[in-house]
Amino acid sequence: MRNVNVAVALAALLALAGCGSNTTSAPPGTSPSSSTTASTATSTTSPSGSTTLSPPSGEPQPSKPPRQTSAAPLAGGPTEVEPERIDGGTLPDHYKRQAWTSEDGRTVQVVGVTGGCKTASAEVTAQSGDQVLITLVTTHYDPPEGRLCTQELRDVPLNVTLDAPLGSRRLVLESRQDRA
Repeated sequence: MRNVNVAVALAALLALAGCGSNTTSAPPGTSPSSSTTASTATSTTSPSGSTTLSPPSGEPQPSKPPRQTSAAPLAGGPTEVEPERIDGGTLPDHYKRQAWTSEDGRTVQVVGVTGGCKTASAEVTAQSGDQVLITLVTTHYDPPEGRLCTQELRDVPLNVTLDAPLGSRRLVLESRQDRA
């Protein structure tokens, strides 16, 4: 309990120390008065007291991750693929080893991982008479200027379409990390 009180007091002290500060920060090795730049960011303060930092105009902006959407419900209702027919041996532990098929068996729903500056997608990598390989892709984006990415992970359903119904074929799941 004492540690919680100390942490709360420290957080309040840091918050108050930052509120009254009007000093300008410069890169190491320079002073604010000797630092020159070709363009400067602008900041605006709202009536509520929050400050918004806008990047200088004319400079390239980092790409913003697209909004993650959930897969559409499976036609005819989902049918779970039996766990013994799913091979997720190469998947990291935070991935679910589950899948469902649509009524016609051609749409397979798998579970990807998204959150923060990450989006999830799925690709049918290979199909044969006895197995289907699906790659779960997590794409990492740089945070927007002046922002941080949260580190939470959440599951998101993803649909892929097969050339033929899954039927009794084995489903192999693998993962890949990409950068945008």
